[in-house]
Amino acid sequence: MELKELQQKVDGWIKEYGVRYFNELTNMAILTEEVGELARIIARKYGEQSFKKGEKENLADEIADILWVLTCLANQTGVDLTQAIEDNFAKKTRRDEQRHKNNAKIQ
Repeated sequence: MELKELQQKVDGWIKEYGVRYFNELTNMAILTEEVGELARIIARKYGEQSFKKGEKENLADEIADILWVLTCLANQTGVDLTQAIEDNFAKKTRRDEQRHKNNAKIQ
């Protein structure tokens, strides 16, 4: 699925099932909550914590939840995610073209 299609599908779902977008501040709080849920799973799966009894490892679902809320924020603030990520790649390439290759810490 292309980013433009993702934005259209999320918008269609919101209009059909969600009534309307939550406001931007609410979506920012929801995004923070979802990132926390992902952090909890990462800490248990890759870190030193263990899963609690009955706790499920739903890494993919948590990442999808974050992408969903980010897409909602993009839609409601007029951000074209395709253009934004293309611009971001260009920025990172200009800034970091040799930076990581020359970083002895990651060699």
